[in-house]
Amino acid sequence: MASVPRLSDWSPDSWQRKTSLQQPVYRDPAALARAVTALARLPPIVVSYEVDELHRHLASAQRGEAFILQGGNCAESLDDCSSERIVEQLKILLQMSLVLVHGLKKPIVRLGRMAGQYAKPRSTDTETRDGVTLPSYRGDIVNRAPFDAISREPDPELLLRGYERAALTLNFVRALIDGGFADLHHPEAWDLEFMRHSPKYEEYKRIVESLGDSLNFFESITGRPVHDSQRVDFYASHEGLHLLYEQAQTRFIPRRGRWYNLSTHLPWIGVRTAGLNDGHVEYFRGIVNPIAVKVGPSSDAAYLRELTRVLNPEATPGRLTLIHRLGAANIEAKLPPLIEAVRAAGAEVVWVCDPMHGNTETTSLGVKTRRFDAILFELETAFKIHAEMGSTLGGVHLEMTGDNVTECTGGARGLSDGDLARAYRSTVDPRLNYEQALEVAMRISRHAEHARRR
Repeated sequence: MASVPRLSDWSPDSWQRKTSLQQPVYRDPAALARAVTALARLPPIVVSYEVDELHRHLASAQRGEAFILQGGNCAESLDDCSSERIVEQLKILLQMSLVLVHGLKKPIVRLGRMAGQYAKPRSTDTETRDGVTLPSYRGDIVNRAPFDAISREPDPELLLRGYERAALTLNFVRALIDGGFADLHHPEAWDLEFMRHSPKYEEYKRIVESLGDSLNFFESITGRPVHDSQRVDFYASHEGLHLLYEQAQTRFIPRRGRWYNLSTHLPWIGVRTAGLNDGHVEYFRGIVNPIAVKVGPSSDAAYLRELTRVLNPEATPGRLTLIHRLGAANIEAKLPPLIEAVRAAGAEVVWVCDPMHGNTETTSLGVKTRRFDAILFELETAFKIHAEMGSTLGGVHLEMTGDNVTECTGGARGLSDGDLARAYRSTVDPRLNYEQALEVAMRISRHAEHARRR
């Protein structure tokens, strides 16, 4: 179970005494205070028992006994909170987890980047188009994407709209799972409408049939169902960027004598806001949730030693996840020193690879994209380096969607820069489409099968 020491110098709002980056500036402080007060009175989106349960699963992943699949949209849209979109996102995560179970032969911890992924960090505070400068779009919980003055003005009421959509999303996911949607006996129900046209469909179908046969065989000879074959665990995660939103949903749980962030199961800190003396690290050090931090090419040994000491002082397994996002060009040089630094500090961390964010580039037409080959190279290199150093890669973190988008080039269909305009829907970062995401799962699965044969 997650554990942090009792902190006499910490409170849910102590981060406000620090410098906090990437926070929106609201013109009406009174309206902001009313929205935060209203948010603090609303019921939590998750409960502490679920948070503690996830912590135990993450500790298993740290030991190599489970594998984390963390995936979803780069930034959720309030307008996309629909049953169809939620089902499609859940389907692709379930499909991927089925492939991973088949290849890794271990439980999969399913973490959706959903039900709260509404805030996004930006490189600059403003954006200029045709001589007009406006605030940058920071996600639907802050402002709106259209490039006009009204849309780009930070709106405190969006905090409440974000809370509502997050609760609706997670409650619908829970209802689907409790209703048998995730029954491993019937994965054919997870097929996306366009799945049968995928070049990877036949391979996926063989995996489904193989697992189905194994389940039926085991249950026929034992006379009882396989544990967790009819219902899977599913958890929500998001970047804990907007600190007033996170603070408002932070509750003291008497049975544990600790503070929980009950807006999500696992919040994480992005690279841009992970300074040791910044408000995000201050806030995260006091909550009992399992937490994660993104680490990039600029992270060094001294930083990691202090970061792990501050955020996981009792070295509790599963408490702290480090998500490395180094890029295909940097991973071979940068990852080994990070692993060695954590080991030398005697720190306990779960290692997860994010092969997306270090591989973002811009085409000649100014369109952000990611090359599928670079994503695969970083991921496969991460497995190789962790294995060579006696470390454990506990999971993967992906920006992906169940939609048939064209935002990342490459993959089974060989998407090119020219294909991007056909179905580019992301308002922030490019995502893997359903085929590319499934192909990543298959590559991880094959990697595990090859490793067992060696």
